[in-house]
Amino acid sequence: MLREISLAISEGERVALTGPTGSGKTVLLRVLAMLDAVDEGTILWQGEAPGPDEVPVYRSRCIYLTQRARLFDGTVEQNLQRPYSLAVHRHGAYSRENIVTHLHRLGRDEHFLALDSANLSGGETQIVTLLRAIQLDPTVLLLDEPTASLDESTARQIEQLVNDWVSVADARRAFVWVTHDAAQANRIANRRLQLRDEQLVELEAKR
Repeated sequence: MLREISLAISEGERVALTGPTGSGKTVLLRVLAMLDAVDEGTILWQGEAPGPDEVPVYRSRCIYLTQRARLFDGTVEQNLQRPYSLAVHRHGAYSRENIVTHLHRLGRDEHFLALDSANLSGGETQIVTLLRAIQLDPTVLLLDEPTASLDESTARQIEQLVNDWVSVADARRAFVWVTHDAAQANRIANRRLQLRDEQLVELEAKR
């Protein structure tokens, strides 16, 4: 159980969250995503607490990606297109061109889009869920070990992709990235946090 946690995330922050297994890292991400309720305290978005009717919009701006990513039946491309069928994303439009550009950076091409989601590896599934989130232009990404199932080369490519996403001028973006890899935390973060003994501790960023 987490107690007396206070955390503010500002635009441009690349936050690495570390801590022992079972310390509550996933719980914290789920609370920040308003997927789990808090017994006390308040989640604020741009200084205000989202009302019940505003939660879907909040979740579209602050997207949580679970470590055990899951996809719907169908092709990769159908999975990428599916969010735009939801009311909260009705003003957006799927861009195959943008997705293919991202895939090329990850060493894949447009043929990846035709693959059946049921036949993807765990790492490939993580790639699809990350691209599905990034294309929706969120403000904050809450990433629960997004490279855990990837080889080192692809993990580095994912790190660069997310870092570039945050760094877009005037985008006002940020991420919180859970990792057990100290070297990765040093690479990706300009702010480091650690959960230990039910408390959130600020560490010195090494970048």
